[in-house]
Amino acid sequence: MKLLRYGAKGREKPGLLDGEGRLRDLSAVIPDITGGTISPKGLARLKKIKPGSLPLVRGTPRIGACIANPQKFIAIGLNYSDHAAESGLQVPKEPVVFAKQVSCLSGPFDDVTLPPRSRKSDWEVELGVIIGTRAKNIKKADALKHVAGYCTINDLSEREFQTERSGQWTKGKSYDSFGPVGPWLVTADEVRDPQNLAMWLDLNGKRVQNGSTSTMVFGVAHIVAYLSEFFTLMPGDIITTGTPPGVGMGMKPQRFLKPGDTMRLGIEGLGEQAQKVVRDK
Repeated sequence: MKLLRYGAKGREKPGLLDGEGRLRDLSAVIPDITGGTISPKGLARLKKIKPGSLPLVRGTPRIGACIANPQKFIAIGLNYSDHAAESGLQVPKEPVVFAKQVSCLSGPFDDVTLPPRSRKSDWEVELGVIIGTRAKNIKKADALKHVAGYCTINDLSEREFQTERSGQWTKGKSYDSFGPVGPWLVTADEVRDPQNLAMWLDLNGKRVQNGSTSTMVFGVAHIVAYLSEFFTLMPGDIITTGTPPGVGMGMKPQRFLKPGDTMRLGIEGLGEQAQKVVRDK
């Protein structure tokens, strides 16, 4: 299934994409796409519904983040060896873990707003993992059983805030709109192999990132099990798993986002995003 949320920001409704790519309204069945509605029992209930029995949504409504109210938005850094190299950093021996504040969540087609003092905002296409069942001290062999689905994420990053202002990466990763998630959550049963998905990002119509999840240093199962050793993963939590090379920080000369830029990005089978860059007031 492809589950999504549509409508004005803060007033999104749950939806489902049918086999013909049409948006169907789920609001008579569930109140929203949340950690509670994507449990194994919740997904099993939704799978029994015939999409044709659901009302069609007319027009082209705004698409919101595909999961509502996650407790955590966790990110993995330097998880592609060629991206680590372009960043001038060593491939980590263990996953690099940091947080994106959940207030940065935005829709896949919403504008990206640059902080007023931003000079080095950057793009990163990433595979998103959405947890479906509570995971604590789990084994790698069992990790994927805890995944409800996958999605496309743009892990926007302000590099000066991230690396030149001391402290944690979080403050370079969490500005409002720096977490476009979606357009939809593709349930895990429809993703044959999360470690074999093509991914790409175009800046102003030019391809700048072109990679595959097959080149991750640490795969999804490793990451989910690893994180569960340090804190409990809860249903609805989002994990964004790192980016392939081609970010602005790694270019020579470096190239960072400016108002008027456009980004289009996608992951095989998980849908595309598109954003315009504006300066926040």
